[in-house]
Amino acid sequence: MDEREGRPRRTAFLLSQIGSLASSRFAERTRDIDLTPSDAGVLRVLGRTPGMSQRSLADRLGAVPSRVVSLIDSLEARGLVERVRSNTDRRNYELRLTAQGGERLAQLRRIAEEHEAELLAPLSREQAAQLESLLILLADRPALDPDLHRDLGTR
Repeated sequence: MDEREGRPRRTAFLLSQIGSLASSRFAERTRDIDLTPSDAGVLRVLGRTPGMSQRSLADRLGAVPSRVVSLIDSLEARGLVERVRSNTDRRNYELRLTAQGGERLAQLRRIAEEHEAELLAPLSREQAAQLESLLILLADRPALDPDLHRDLGTR
């Protein structure tokens, strides 16, 4: 209870509201460059770890492998990702961004910067830094990945 007002604190509710707003607004922005938030997550991960296998990507995303296959098929059909046979294990394929995928990732980075600026606009630079520090403390848990959103509702 918030003793000053005699009512329960609403911090978790407000975090949820802000998170929902941020997610829907990000989805709108990625739609403008023909990506879903899931596509964006895959591009971000592959941009940071090129050569990852589909199985490793599925593990990282916390997704079933069949879902990742369809995501990669879609990204490959749009010329953003390619499957390259592994030099170390010819039975596996490595996932890499194409040149077009790298360009789309650069667009995505600009969108992410604009998105963050919009969300944090009401805060001073110091307040934004403080909020980031506090959120890092809250997110420092094994189930959370700092690079992407995972559906933790079923875990």
